[in-house]
Amino acid sequence: MTTANTIWLGIGFLGQFLFTSRFLVQWIASERAKRSVVPLAFWWFSLAGGATLLAYAIWRRDPVFAIGQASGLAIYIRNLMLIGRGARRGQAA
Repeated sequence: MTTANTIWLGIGFLGQFLFTSRFLVQWIASERAKRSVVPLAFWWFSLAGGATLLAYAIWRRDPVFAIGQASGLAIYIRNLMLIGRGARRGQAA
């Protein structure tokens, strides 16, 4: 295995770890609140994991994986924008 392959394999595992972390964050937050909660960290882990996995998918030249990750990124970014907009409205009130 070449050094480049080893680095990209590490990037792929890092992306998967970040993406999986979002579920752990959501689960812990929900258990603490005793109700379903989607904390802000869920969206940041989604964005970081999705972007890292997209880079890995592009390196692998896997169009199915790349399109799936790219479409998810749009959703994660939009949710962060909506959360930011809501926070700004709350500060103005």
